Amino acid sequence: MSAPATPRPTFLPPVAPVRARRVDWRLRFAVLSVIWGFSFLLIKVGTDAYAPFQVALGRVLSGALALLAVLVVRREPLPRGRRTWVHLFVAALLLNTAPFSLFSYAELSIPSSLAGICNATSPLWGMALSLVALSEDRPTRRRFAGLGLGFLGVLTVLGVWQGFEGIDAEGTALALLASLCYPVGWIYVRRTLASVPGSPVALTGAQLMLSTLQLLAVSAVFTPAPASFPLWPTLSVIALGALGTGMALQMQYGLVAEIGPTTAQMVTYFIPVIATTAGVLLLGEQLHWNTPVGAAIVLAGAALTQTRRR
Repeated sequence: MSAPATPRPTFLPPVAPVRARRVDWRLRFAVLSVIWGFSFLLIKVGTDAYAPFQVALGRVLSGALALLAVLVVRREPLPRGRRTWVHLFVAALLLNTAPFSLFSYAELSIPSSLAGICNATSPLWGMALSLVALSEDRPTRRRFAGLGLGFLGVLTVLGVWQGFEGIDAEGTALALLASLCYPVGWIYVRRTLASVPGSPVALTGAQLMLSTLQLLAVSAVFTPAPASFPLWPTLSVIALGALGTGMALQMQYGLVAEIGPTTAQMVTYFIPVIATTAGVLLLGEQLHWNTPVGAAIVLAGAALTQTRRR
């Protein structure tokens, strides 16, 4: 899946085996939060040695291999039908190729903690899109308030009263654009792939395969082949894909099936907290008071935009 924004999966997986249920869902929830929270640190480390397109390529390739291994073990086929694959090609562009590349480019000039906070604006973008796109999730006063509160939080993070001093405008814009890709992609998926038969693993595995092909083509044209493969950046990119995309998706689907999408989706609100903590403690990134305060306001606004009428 995608990084770290956690939209509700369209499909639910089969009932998990008994042995998988021995691990309490709270522990799996915590592990999932940590994996996705550390994704932004892993991107930052990966870009120390590889071009942004190459980091994104390694990410989707590792994720695709992880999910294809699951399909082989389960003996599940990939999706069929030309139309399905065309829709998956577009979904791969919107949910993987574009946002993964944009976040990698963004982290060339902004801290991983700021990228994680920008990622938390995805629900706000989704709310804004619902105002102009046909959607079954009609805006309410509470959701309007959440959108305004979230916008205030973004301005607080950026330090608008200081004239955005110390903030790289281009990098921040790229991270916010990456966050916009997720709701656009999931609107497309819900309208085109909601009735397609197949498990979430098969559909996402196929989607990551197509994203791998897209990024192979883009990388071949715009970036030279890496001259070396340093250990830590290489391991970071592999972990980013195998854990952050492959393993994390498996865990998310299991949580949705066990505790429901509403509770499982709350993992979104822990990601920027973990991303900020990891960036400060492990990468030595500076943290000013407006960053955590603004992040809290963004998360509060995002939570309001996700409320639904009963």
